[in-house]
Amino acid sequence: MTDAEMKRLVETLLEGDHTAALAEARRLRHMGMAPERIVTEGLEAAMQRLDDKCTVESFNLLEIMLVGRAVSAVVNELYPEGVPPEQGRDTFVIATLEGDVHDLGKNIAKMVLIGKGYRVVDLGKDCPVETLVNAAEREHAHAVLVSGLITPVIPQVRKVRPALDKRGLGGIRVVAGGAALKQSSAEALNVDYVAETAFDGARYLDRLVRGEI
Repeated sequence: MTDAEMKRLVETLLEGDHTAALAEARRLRHMGMAPERIVTEGLEAAMQRLDDKCTVESFNLLEIMLVGRAVSAVVNELYPEGVPPEQGRDTFVIATLEGDVHDLGKNIAKMVLIGKGYRVVDLGKDCPVETLVNAAEREHAHAVLVSGLITPVIPQVRKVRPALDKRGLGGIRVVAGGAALKQSSAEALNVDYVAETAFDGARYLDRLVRGEI
C-alpha cells in the first residue's frame, strides 16, 4: 500500500466529493486495508488539513459541510451499523438541548469528530437533559457536547453538570458550543469548556483524551 493511494482518498475528501471518496475507500478496502487504517491515515489526515486551513485562512462553512458529508459517507461505508466502541478513539455524546431545534452547528461538530476517529452518539435536537445524561451513562462517554444557537437554551445547559453529578457521573466533561453559548463563559454556563468552533472543541477533546487536561 503506497502513500499515493491513501493520498487520493485524502484529496477527494478535501474536495468534498463524497462519491469519489466512497469509491476510493471501497478500493482501499478491496485491496485489504483495515477500516481503522483508512480512518487514521485518511479521514483524520483530511480533517487535520482542513483544520489547519480554516485556522490560517477563514472558517469556510460550506467547505466544512462538503468535507463533512464526504467523511460521513466513508464512515457509513466502513461502519454501516455505527462505529463500535472498541474501534473509536473515544466516545462522546452530542446534542442540541431542549428548546433549541437548530442542529447545523451540532452536525458540523459531529462530522469533525468522526473524521478524527472518534465515536459520536448523536441525540439530535430539542434533547432533554435527562436523555443526554442517560446516554452519557449508557455509552460510557468521556465527554458530553451541547450546542445552542439561541439564548433561551442557556438555562438547560446550566442543568447538565448538576444532572451528571447527581447520577455519579461527575468525571464526564461538558463542552458547549454554538452562537448563543459562545457569548458566555464556561463558568457562567457551568461547563468545562466553551468551544469557539468545531475544530477548537475537537482540539480540546484531543487534549482531554491524551490526558493533558
